[in-house]
Amino acid sequence: MTKFISKYATAAVPRYTSYPPATQFHDRVDEHIYRRWLESISSDDSLSLYVHVPFCETLCWYCGCHTSVPNSEDRVAQYVEALHAEISRVGECVSGLAKVKHLHFGGGTPNYLKPDVLIAVIERLMAAFTFESNAEIAVEVDPRSLDDGHIKALAGYKNVRISMGIQDVSLDIQKNVNRIQPFDQVVKLVGQLRDVGISSINMDLMYGLPGQTVEHVRKSAMMAASLKPDRFAVFGYAHVPWFKKNQRAIDEKLLPGGQERLDQADAARDTLVECGYDRIGLDHFAKPDDAMARAQKGGTLRRNFQGYTADPANILIGFGASSIGSFTSGFVQTEPNVKKYREAIFEGRLPIVRGLEFSGNDNLVGSIIEKLMCNFEIDLNDFDQETGRAKDRFLPVLAALQPLQDDGLVEISCSVVKVTETGKPYIRNIAACFDEYWEKSSARHSRAV
Repeated sequence: MTKFISKYATAAVPRYTSYPPATQFHDRVDEHIYRRWLESISSDDSLSLYVHVPFCETLCWYCGCHTSVPNSEDRVAQYVEALHAEISRVGECVSGLAKVKHLHFGGGTPNYLKPDVLIAVIERLMAAFTFESNAEIAVEVDPRSLDDGHIKALAGYKNVRISMGIQDVSLDIQKNVNRIQPFDQVVKLVGQLRDVGISSINMDLMYGLPGQTVEHVRKSAMMAASLKPDRFAVFGYAHVPWFKKNQRAIDEKLLPGGQERLDQADAARDTLVECGYDRIGLDHFAKPDDAMARAQKGGTLRRNFQGYTADPANILIGFGASSIGSFTSGFVQTEPNVKKYREAIFEGRLPIVRGLEFSGNDNLVGSIIEKLMCNFEIDLNDFDQETGRAKDRFLPVLAALQPLQDDGLVEISCSVVKVTETGKPYIRNIAACFDEYWEKSSARHSRAV
C-alpha cells in the first residue's frame, strides 16, 4: 500500500544482523577484553570462523563492503602475512577442545587471493583450531575471476559452499553499477563447480539498483533459478554515499522510488517461490531440502553478520581488517584500515579497535529480535519465564507496536506477536520497536525496504 512507503519503507533502521547494532560499538572494548573472551572459550562452545579479504580487481559502484583495489602485489602479500600471524596468535588463546563448525571467507573478493595463497590460509586455520570432520567451508566468489586453479584447489575439501554475486543479468544495469558479468560466464562456472563435486551453491541478487525495473528483477531471478542453486539472498541496494565513496559514481536520478523498490522485492520473492524455493526470513530463499530451510522449519534458524544462517556455533571469531567477532559477552571489531591492521599485527598486538560488552537487556532484546527476524512470530512469555508476566514487562514495546498493528503489519494476541504477510517487508521496522538504542541513536542506517 502506498501509505506504507512514506511511513515505513523509507525509515532508516538497522539490518539487525546483530544486536546491539554495530553503530553502537565503541573503543572501550580493546585487545585485553578480547583476549579474556578468547581464553574463556570452553569445550561447551562451538566456533564459526570468518576471514575478511578486503581486495577486489575492480570496484562495483553499489558495493557497501570494506574493500579496495590494491595498487601492488606486495600490499596483498603483506596482508596475508599479517593474516597468518593473527590466526596463529588467536589460536594460541583458544582451547583446542572447542571445535569449528563453519568457516566463511568474505570480502571484498576472497578469490582475489591466488589458489595456493587461499589454501595456505585454510591450512593455517586448520592447524590453529580443531575442525569438526564435517565443518563447512564457505567462500564468496566473483564469477569473473574464479579460475580453474581456485576450483581444483577448493575441490580438495569435502564440504565446500560457493556463494557468487549475480545481482542483475542485464547489461544495461551492469553498466550502471560498473559490474559487467555475462550470464554465460555464470553458467559455465556453475557447470565447472559441479563437475568437480562442489554442488553447494548460493547466489546473490539485488533490487533497487539504478535503472532497474520489475522486469529486470524478474528476468534475473528466473535466469539464476534455472541453474538450480541451493540458496538465494536478495538484497535491496542501500544507497549510503556519505559512508561509501564509490557509490557517489551512481546516478541518483536513476534510483527506483519507494513503491518501485517494494514491487521489485515482491517480484524477486514471487519468482523464486514459483521456482520452488522456500522463503527464509526477510531476504533469503532455499530449496525445501536445504539445511537453511530445514533450520527454519525446525526453529533453529539463526541470524549473524553474514545474514541468515543454519550455522549453530555460538561463537564467531573474525580475522582480517574490519572483521567482527561475536561472543557470549559481546562483540569485537578489528582495525578496518589495512595498513594499521598490519602494523598492529607486526607489533605483536591483536588489532581490536572497538566493540561492545553486553549489559542490561542486551542479551534479552537480541534474542527477541533474532527470533522475530527469523520466525516472524514470537511469544514474549518465552523470554520472561521467571515471572510469566511478559505482557506487563513489555508494555512500552507493545505500545510502540500498536500503530503497526492498526496498519495490519502485526497481530498481537496476549503475549504473542505475529508479523502478517503485509508486514513481512517491514520486519526491520517491527524489530526496531524492541530496540532500546534506535530512537536515541544519531547513527545513519539504510532504508527499511
